Amino acid sequence: MMTRLRQTFFENHVVEVAQGLLGKILVFQQYQGIITETEAYRGTDDEASHAFKGPTNRARIMFGSPGVSYVYLIYGMYHCLNIVTEPLGQPSAVLIRGLKLLSPSSVLLDGPGKICRTLGINLIHNGIDITTNDILYVLNNDTTSLTINQQFIATKRIGINKATDKLWRFTITADHVYPKP
Repeated sequence: MMTRLRQTFFENHVVEVAQGLLGKILVFQQYQGIITETEAYRGTDDEASHAFKGPTNRARIMFGSPGVSYVYLIYGMYHCLNIVTEPLGQPSAVLIRGLKLLSPSSVLLDGPGKICRTLGINLIHNGIDITTNDILYVLNNDTTSLTINQQFIATKRIGINKATDKLWRFTITADHVYPKP
């Protein structure tokens, strides 16, 4: 049985949450997909984080409650979906970078812009409490999460030039997204 992730899941350290989201099911309206890639961003000790310089207008949401969506626009054209983590006041968020759609079609979305464009996520979806909302939320994937969470690759985050020493990008291999017959 798949159950919705609660706020207590998102209250943990951002790296733990980023790893823990691998294999979970992201649900947005009629779409469902396995989360295949994430990146962690932590405000106070991570120069690559939007919250590094404090609670600016853009990053203020990262200082808020865990389990809330943080959607922003990059390059003036791509939306990115993040989920706020850690306790209130400790700015952190996980970027959803990869998603293997299960329904309504089966396709791998390999990039945060592709995810948001395909699903229709944009700035109006910023600030949604995904632990209580019925349009955007995350489910445990009881059939695969245990093995996936133990078998992921950690690398440098993509497209940043600060805090490059942090191996905070996590991805599962194709063998775990596409089970062998």
